[in-house]
Amino acid sequence: MKKLIFFSALVFSTSLIFGQGGQGGQGGQGGQSTRPADPNRMTPGMTEKWDPEVPIIQPGVTNSDPPSDAIVLFNGTDVNSEWTDARGNPTKWLIKDGELVCVKGSGVIKTKRKFGSCQLHVEWKTPSDVQGESQGRGNSGVYLQELYEVQVLDSYNNRTYRHGQAGSLYKQHAPLVNVSRKPGEWQAYDIIYTAPTFGKDTTVYLTPPRITVLHNGVLIQNNVILRGPTQYIGIPEYFVKPHGPGSVVLQDHGNPVAYRNIWIREL
Repeated sequence: MKKLIFFSALVFSTSLIFGQGGQGGQGGQGGQSTRPADPNRMTPGMTEKWDPEVPIIQPGVTNSDPPSDAIVLFNGTDVNSEWTDARGNPTKWLIKDGELVCVKGSGVIKTKRKFGSCQLHVEWKTPSDVQGESQGRGNSGVYLQELYEVQVLDSYNNRTYRHGQAGSLYKQHAPLVNVSRKPGEWQAYDIIYTAPTFGKDTTVYLTPPRITVLHNGVLIQNNVILRGPTQYIGIPEYFVKPHGPGSVVLQDHGNPVAYRNIWIREL
């Protein structure tokens, strides 16, 4: 009796399955839905943008070499074509074996061209003959828009205040890590700078400046916000004179720091 009940149930279930499938096959053309397409349904193409095409530039041979859209600010042979002293005169910094060397007392040098947001590549070297300590050892700096300093310093086994060592945004942000090479060895900064914007008739940042820095290929400043222009004494303030593009400045701090392979891309 149990076998008969089981067999009857099996036959009934099978007839339901095949019966529905057959009807569906006739009415739905082989099991496919005949529902009309939903005009509001997203398709992959709706989110694919083809134009305008992304501009093509040629990268450098190495990651240190300038790409095709870069402005070369120093290539080892000439400084006065792109740089002046603070008063607009030819600089007294020296070119020695393709290196641009700071001369004590000669003052800062600044680019003739002015820049806002940019990607800046700078290679630098502190003297192999170590003299001084803390801020008196291999000190210089790279300024964006003449106002915001990325510190250059011999920070290899050289203790100083944390937001004044190499790679710091001077007295505002210490680097995430210290990746300084030994004195006399070349080092590199790759700086991504977003210039500030200002509202109409205001001395307060609408959007403050931001900086990302890679030191020797290592991220040490991660899109940090600057409070204001670099200050040696006092606290940087948000209240600043509205400004546009400015020169890139290399600081004379009394040490013969050398530079080479400086290039910039406007963003």
